[in-house]
Amino acid sequence: MKQGIIVYRSKYGATKKYADWLCEQTGFSSVETPKAALNQVAQYKTIVLCGGIYASGIAGLSFLKKNISKLKNKKIAVLCVGASPYDENAFYGIKTHNMKDELKDIPLFYARGAWDESKMTFIDRTLCGLLQKSVAKKDPSTYEPWMKALICAAGQTCDWTDKKYLAPLLEYLESV
Repeated sequence: MKQGIIVYRSKYGATKKYADWLCEQTGFSSVETPKAALNQVAQYKTIVLCGGIYASGIAGLSFLKKNISKLKNKKIAVLCVGASPYDENAFYGIKTHNMKDELKDIPLFYARGAWDESKMTFIDRTLCGLLQKSVAKKDPSTYEPWMKALICAAGQTCDWTDKKYLAPLLEYLESV
């Protein structure tokens, strides 16, 4: 049995950057979820799924949901990547929304990603623009952390990726 694999889904590049850093720091292999085959992934003792957060969902998590019954004897962790700064309440919401049923006991970690409207699809750019307009109508003193980040990032290119966000996940992986 092989040591570990990073299975990831990256839409705009930040999650791929984290997957690459994890490979460098762990020596694990990596594969994108669309190219991941269960028989390939099942050969590994440890599986880390990395996915960006889009509309409260974690990209690539469907691979894990679909195959969890065949991967139960593996050490599994999930790294979600979002544009917002870490916020305990928002993280709890992401966790309860995504990590339920057979996934509820899998550890979830967070890393801050990037924001670049020029790389976004028309649909993503439009949805983000509508969300920004909706948030901008609110009283700024009532903004949640993700709202502040959304308003501050509007029209800018921001890259908050940092290897420091991997420390808790790496510590977890070393504990096995």
